[in-house]
Parts: sequence; structure tokens; C-alpha cells
Amino acid sequence: MRRAPVDWTGIAFLAGLAVVILLPLIVTAVWAFAEVWRFPAIVPQRMGLGYWQDTLSRNDVWTALWLSLGITTTVTAISAAICFPAAYAFARLDFPGRNLLFLAFLSVQAFPKFGLIVATATIFLTLHLVGTFWGVVLIQLVGTLLYMIWIPVSAFQGVDRRLEEAARDVGATPMRVFWSITLPQALPTLFAAILITFVSTFYETDAAWLIGLPNVRTMPMVMISFINNALEVQYGAVLFVFLWVPSFLLMLAARRVMGADAFARGLGG
Repeated sequence: MRRAPVDWTGIAFLAGLAVVILLPLIVTAVWAFAEVWRFPAIVPQRMGLGYWQDTLSRNDVWTALWLSLGITTTVTAISAAICFPAAYAFARLDFPGRNLLFLAFLSVQAFPKFGLIVATATIFLTLHLVGTFWGVVLIQLVGTLLYMIWIPVSAFQGVDRRLEEAARDVGATPMRVFWSITLPQALPTLFAAILITFVSTFYETDAAWLIGLPNVRTMPMVMISFINNALEVQYGAVLFVFLWVPSFLLMLAARRVMGADAFARGLGG
């Protein structure tokens, strides 16, 4: 029996993709533990945890972290309160202008993001929202619509209607059907939408930078300022590892608990 020919093109593409994705992560992680790494040395001359102690003892780092968590939690909660009922309506109800309104929710993603932020900033400036907590919350709220509308719509459309009909046949009220049948089936995918929204909002920089400065400095903004400063690049690398590892483990744990199908259904798989 002849063996299938080896797809060297595919292997080369995957190897190149792995280098592009993994190499910056590896280099940044090494920088987080490198106390002395001078050109032209390929590897650091001295490793240690000195920069970790220095970075995590800075007041501006912890201030930015708690501020970022506060903004992200607020944005995610408001987005869920607005978008989940809207997603249920789009998935289950037929009303005039449904398709047009659904398109309007998602059309914001079709415009150049930075241009939209600049246009919004001019409005926020007149409303005295630039440089404020709520200004950043409102502008980041716009960026959550794709995840918090599209994914929950898919979740509610994927609920087994036969179970709902069976519950109604035995006398269950519409509210009881929703809480006992519809919501438990949709909940894993809804949680996936919340998780993706939380993580993406936490790491968002463009809107936070343009609307938040000079008073609101989120953790990603602090990290970028460190990385752009040649004398503080290790501080930025420490924050990268400090933030990336918990996020990565959280995504893995959520995928394991909810199952890969929750993410697949939410993204249209």
C-alpha cells in the first residue's frame, strides 16, 4: 500500500506560522527573567527575579491593574445586560426591521476602528467624557457588540426547540421554559461570549489610549509605555508574562469545562 506523499508545503507553512506566533512570546518571556542581556549575546548573561520584584512593587502598576479590572468588569456587565436580551430577540422573534437592526449592531465592526474612535472622541470631548472612567467604558462598550450579539444569537438559535415544546405541552409557562430549558442549553456559549469579551476588553488599547488619557491609564497602556522605553523593557516583559499566563490558563480551563463545542457554536462552527 503506497504512502501518501508528504505535504512539505503545509509543513513549512505551519512551521513558519509557529515561528511567527511563538518566537515573540518566547523572546518576551526570556526578557522577563533576564537581568543582563546585552548585544550581541544570543542568550542572557544573567537570569533572575529582580525585575519581577521591582515591577510588582510599583504603585502605578497596581493602580493600573485595579483600574483595568474595574473598567473591564463594568463593560462586560453592561454589555451582557444590553446584548443578551437583544440577541434573544434577534434569534427568536420576528419583528419589523429585524434584519436591518441586526446589521446596525454589527456594522460598527465594518468601519476602520481608529477612525470611529476619533469621531467618537470629538463627541465625548463636548460631553466632558474624555479622560474619564465612564468615557472609556462607553467607547469600549461599542467594541463588544460583535461578540455579545453574534455569539449569543447563535447560542439561542441552537437550543433544541423540541424540549421547549415538550415543556409547554405539560403546562410550563414561557418564563419557566426559558429558565429551565432554554437558558441551561445556551449558558455555556453565553459564558464563552462573556469570557472572550472580558479578555479582549482588558487588553484593548486604542480606545483606552485616545479616550482615557491623561487621567485613565489601563494596564496595557502602562505595559506598552514600559516596552517603548529601552530602560524599562524588562518591566513591560514582566507585565506581559504576569498578565498573559492567567489569561491563557483561564481560556484553557473554560474550554475544558464548557467543551470546545461551546466556542465552536458561538463562532458559527
